[in-house]
Amino acid sequence: MIKFIRILIPLFIYLNFMGIMAQEKISPISSHPSTDLVDDWHLAMQFWTFNKFSFFEAIDKTSELGLSWIEAYPGQQIFAENKDLVFDENLPLEYREQIKSKLKKSGLRLINYGVIHLPDNEEKCRQIFEFAKDMGIKTIISEPEKKTLSMIDSLCQIYDINVALHNHPKPSRYWNPDSVLSAVKGRSKYIGACADLGHWIRSGIQPLVAMKKLNDRILTFHFKDVKDFRNPKASDVLWGRGIADIDLVIEELKTRKYQGVISIEYERKTEKLMSELRTNIRTYNAIAGYYVSFQWQNLLKYDLTNCVIEPGSWKFEDGILSAEGGGDLWTKNIYGNFILDLDFKLAPETNSGIFLRTGDIVEWLHTAIEVQIFDSYNKKAGKHDCGAIFDCLEPAKNMVNPPGEWNKYTITCTGNKIYVVLNGEQIIDMDLNLWTDAGKNPDGSPNKFKTAYKDMPRKGHIGFQYHGHPVWFRNIRIRRLELAQ
Repeated sequence: MIKFIRILIPLFIYLNFMGIMAQEKISPISSHPSTDLVDDWHLAMQFWTFNKFSFFEAIDKTSELGLSWIEAYPGQQIFAENKDLVFDENLPLEYREQIKSKLKKSGLRLINYGVIHLPDNEEKCRQIFEFAKDMGIKTIISEPEKKTLSMIDSLCQIYDINVALHNHPKPSRYWNPDSVLSAVKGRSKYIGACADLGHWIRSGIQPLVAMKKLNDRILTFHFKDVKDFRNPKASDVLWGRGIADIDLVIEELKTRKYQGVISIEYERKTEKLMSELRTNIRTYNAIAGYYVSFQWQNLLKYDLTNCVIEPGSWKFEDGILSAEGGGDLWTKNIYGNFILDLDFKLAPETNSGIFLRTGDIVEWLHTAIEVQIFDSYNKKAGKHDCGAIFDCLEPAKNMVNPPGEWNKYTITCTGNKIYVVLNGEQIIDMDLNLWTDAGKNPDGSPNKFKTAYKDMPRKGHIGFQYHGHPVWFRNIRIRRLELAQ
C-alpha cells in the first residue's frame, strides 16, 4: 500500500498548496500557535533522539525542524557546560523558569515526559506529578509495577495527568499488549498505553495488530521503524523502509479518530541525524496528507515554482530560504485572512521585511502592509524597528534576538486586525480602520504611504523583501482563516 500512497503523494501535496483545505474559525493569535499539519495529532520530538546534546540544544534542534511539541526524558543535561544540572523532579525552580521561557520564545510546548520510574512510594510519585504539573506536562510515560497502579491512578485524577505504560522489548513488564490490557482493566481513562512501534517489532509483535488490540487505551506513541523482526537490538531505519507499515498505522489513526501525541524517537546513530529526521517528517506529512486535510501548509514549494522571483535571486536549500540578491520574493497565490508562522535570522545591520496582502507587486509600496525585519537588538522600539508595522505602528516592546540567532514570528491577519507575535510576546495589535488618512498615523505622526491603511487591500500576495542585506527564513507555514460570523 505504501507504494500506492507514494504515487498519489504529489497530487495531495499539490492540492494542499492550492489551498483545498478545511478552513477553521480561529481566535486572534496572542502567542505562537502549534503548526501541526493535522490538528488532532501532535507530532513531537522525544528528546532521547538528542541524548548526545543538552536540553537547550535539543530545543534549538527541534525548533529547527519546525515542530511544536517535545517529550522530555529524565536525566538530560540542561546546559552543555554543566553536567550536574539535569531535567528531573529535583530541578530548581529558577532553571524550570528558564526552560519555560526558552520554550515560549521558540514556540514549543512540553507535553510528555518519560520513560521515568514511578516507584511504590506515594510521596516520591507525588513529587514527580508536582513537577509534571509545574512544567505543563500532560502525560507521564512509565513502566510501574502493576501493584502500584491504583495509587498512580488516584494521583492521575488528582493532577489531571495521564500515565502511559511503555513497552520496552521482551522481557520488559509491558512488552506484550495483553499485559497492558490486563494492567489497565478497571482503571480510569488516565491510565493507558504508550505505543512504541519499534519495540513491538523487536519483541515479535506487528504494530498494527497491537494497536487494534489496545484500541482507545493508546494515549501516546513512540514512532519508529525497524527492519528486523524479533531482534531486540534492531536499529532504526527511515520511516517506511522497515516493517512497521507506517502508512497502515497512520490509516488506523485516522480510522479510529486518534487524538494525541506522536513522538519521534529516532535512536539510529548517524552523522546525518537532522537530515534523516527531516526525511521522516516529510514521510509522515506526505502519508498523513493522503488521509487527512491539512490545516497548516508550507507557504513555499521547495523549488519556489509557486513564487514570483528574479532567476537566481533566492535559494531554498535544506529547509532554509535565503536572499541571494536581485529583488523581492512574492507568492503567486492570494491570501486574505490567515496566520503566517515562520523563523528568521539576521546579520548585523540587516534590513528586510514581510509584505502582507499586497495588491500590486509592482506598486507594492502603496498597496502592501510591511512587518519590519531589522537589526534593532537592544534598542528602543520605534516605527522602523523589528516587529513594527513599518512607518505606522511601533511594537509594544523590542523582542528581536541578536544577529546570528533565529527569531520566531507569528503574523495574523483577520479583517481589519493585524496581530504580531515575536519570540513569544505579542508586540502588535493593530486596527487598520484607525488609519483613516493617507500619509498620517492616528497619533498625528506622518507616514510615507499614499493610501490610508483602512483602504489597503484586504487580500493579496505575501512578499519577502530583499533590501541588499543577508536574511534567512525557515519553517514558513500558513493557515487560512475564516472570519467568525
